[in-house]
Amino acid sequence: MSRCDLFVQNNSRFSKAAKALERATWLAAALLLFVLTVVAQPAAPEHLGDPQARVIDGVVNTTVFGMGQSIRITGKVKEGALAFGGDVIVEGEVDGDVAAIGGSVIQREGARIGGDVIVLGGIYHHGKAAPDRDPKSVTIMYAGYEDQLRRVMRDPFSVLHPQLSAIFFGTRLLAILIWFVVSLALTAAMPNTVSRAVTRLQLTSLRVAVIGFLGSVAITIGVLGSLWLLPSIIGAAISVMALLLAVVATVFGRVVIFAATGQWLQRRLLPRVQSESVVLLPGVVFWIFWSSLPFVWPLIQAGLLVVSLGLALTARYRIGWQKTRPAQV
Repeated sequence: MSRCDLFVQNNSRFSKAAKALERATWLAAALLLFVLTVVAQPAAPEHLGDPQARVIDGVVNTTVFGMGQSIRITGKVKEGALAFGGDVIVEGEVDGDVAAIGGSVIQREGARIGGDVIVLGGIYHHGKAAPDRDPKSVTIMYAGYEDQLRRVMRDPFSVLHPQLSAIFFGTRLLAILIWFVVSLALTAAMPNTVSRAVTRLQLTSLRVAVIGFLGSVAITIGVLGSLWLLPSIIGAAISVMALLLAVVATVFGRVVIFAATGQWLQRRLLPRVQSESVVLLPGVVFWIFWSSLPFVWPLIQAGLLVVSLGLALTARYRIGWQKTRPAQV
């Protein structure tokens, strides 16, 4: 085959991949808009708080905790207040910080908070008037997923068995489309690298998994050791580099796993189909399905992460991965 024919063939493949990528991008955008519409909920104008909150009255010299329940402070707390999976309702005084994870912080009229306010999965309510706060204090708030965080804080094992709902299926469909688009883009940008990685995974999957497991252990120990022994700026830099490596390895490794799984399913179910889109989509659906099963998904996610890291750490190896054949006499 001449160079001109080879160029035309590669250009044709690239145009097909670009068209498939464009269609998948439009589908992903439409599904994302649908999921955001379903998830969006109107904010309540006034938060009344949890009527079953535990009341803290009198003077408390220590920090007040609410584990899986809300707390209502009607007296004075000299340190701070923290609630996991509930609200912190301040009707008296708190000299220290007030935090709620999976709940809201509600400061009534006439109440006082001397420290910072930290809210994860809720809202800081303080009425119409300006709250009685220290001018030097700060407010940190993330208002998303309040119900989910509250349920997790009150029942940690609920993470292992997610509830079947429209949001659950919508997010899974969105994950399928996003990973399908990413897989198409990566295979179109680096076809040779992905092909070699798929071959390496098919030939020596156990070796790749062992290397990924050892690499994850080494990275974890290295990050913890750097944060513990080295100066903070160096430890932070090493942690950021380790995080970038994990992100790149996850993206590259999952695309390779999706492609290898799609080829395996295509050989058994659709042997006559040779389209890259048809090969990638079953692999993505296969692993998203297994990653959504109750009680099993943490093991699936951990296995995908280990194998992905192994593929990323062995991406430059081209020799020595083929199985050696016995010499013929």
